[in-house]
Amino acid sequence: MELAYAKKDIDETAKMFWEQLPDKKVLAFHGEMGVGKTTFIQALCRVLGVSAPVSSPTFSIINEYDVPEGSIYHIDLYRCRDENEAIRAGVEECLYSGYICLVEWPSKAPGIFPEDTLHIYMEETEDRMRRIRM
Repeated sequence: MELAYAKKDIDETAKMFWEQLPDKKVLAFHGEMGVGKTTFIQALCRVLGVSAPVSSPTFSIINEYDVPEGSIYHIDLYRCRDENEAIRAGVEECLYSGYICLVEWPSKAPGIFPEDTLHIYMEETEDRMRRIRM
């Protein structure tokens, strides 16, 4: 599946994303720095009803947001050196919690992800659109 969107259409794209993939719990976002991973995750959280500000967990590694169905974990592995560091930070517990986990930089700890993780690849196109491939 592939989606392309302009920044002004990000919330509509996030809504369409959840409608097409309602049962996915662990989503691993791959892409260059600045491609819009955090911005798209913010839109995904808004669509699911997160009312708190959604910010990048680059320094905290894990941010947790409450929604009526439980929790959403936003995880950023950019600063992790390896899988052991991610495990010590509690990432593995989140990934297997049954709650939605939105993970940036999954390549930093590839061996800890569940088999049914959805890998999402983001890139910017020549016309400044964003392309998402799953």
